[in-house]
Amino acid sequence: MNLFHRDLGGGGLPPLVVLHGLLGSSRNWQVVGKDLSAWFHVLVLDLRNHGSSPRSEVMTCEAMAGDVLDWMDAQGLRRVTILGHSMGGKVAMLLACRHPGRFGRLIVVDIAPRDYFWPERRVEFAALRGIDLGTLSSRAEAERLVEPLVPDWGMRRFLLTNLDRAEGGGWRWLANLPVLEGALDALEKNPLGEGDRFEGPALFITGEKSRYVGPGDHAAILGHFPAAQIRTLRGAGHNPHMEAREAFVALLSRFGPEPE
Repeated sequence: MNLFHRDLGGGGLPPLVVLHGLLGSSRNWQVVGKDLSAWFHVLVLDLRNHGSSPRSEVMTCEAMAGDVLDWMDAQGLRRVTILGHSMGGKVAMLLACRHPGRFGRLIVVDIAPRDYFWPERRVEFAALRGIDLGTLSSRAEAERLVEPLVPDWGMRRFLLTNLDRAEGGGWRWLANLPVLEGALDALEKNPLGEGDRFEGPALFITGEKSRYVGPGDHAAILGHFPAAQIRTLRGAGHNPHMEAREAFVALLSRFGPEPE
């Protein structure tokens, strides 16, 4: 699978490969990615069934991990720092544990190695399914249509980054919504097995207001990633890279790239 990626700068510096979350894309990382290019060569992927990358009926963490390895091989990247947010964090954890020689450092944003159940994601998919693209007149109309099920303005704006103009002036979804919705049960599962471990440097970043990672998850994190640092950003929720951007960038600058 030939994944789409954005090069956000820092050429010549150690590579940082970024994996977005469910219903996200490389678009969501452009601002913070450019900030991080002072320390890294920042390369942000669109995972399968998202953004400008190809679509597939198969949607698992294992398949996405294989895509990332194939993309690295095609780019001539032998070893990188890998960063993943939410669903992308699950893929990043799996890659680091199963292929430690390819990943010198691991950064995981607001996800833990455990099973999840995301009822709000099911509501959000239902809201997006309720939009008839054939009769949709504007993005503002799409926002009004999803508002009853997604009252949070920021989440509505995030979800509708997947809405794009089609050739001929209509609308299309950048994400493969039916496949992603059907894969929710699988994507919520912990991708790691009991014996999966990554001994290298790892940084887990959580949001103070997030429900995704709490003190009760620290033992599981350290069980798989014994060298992990766990840091919580004040005032942030599930998207600390956007909600506490300056603190997020400062934290990554101190963690730093793997020495050459």
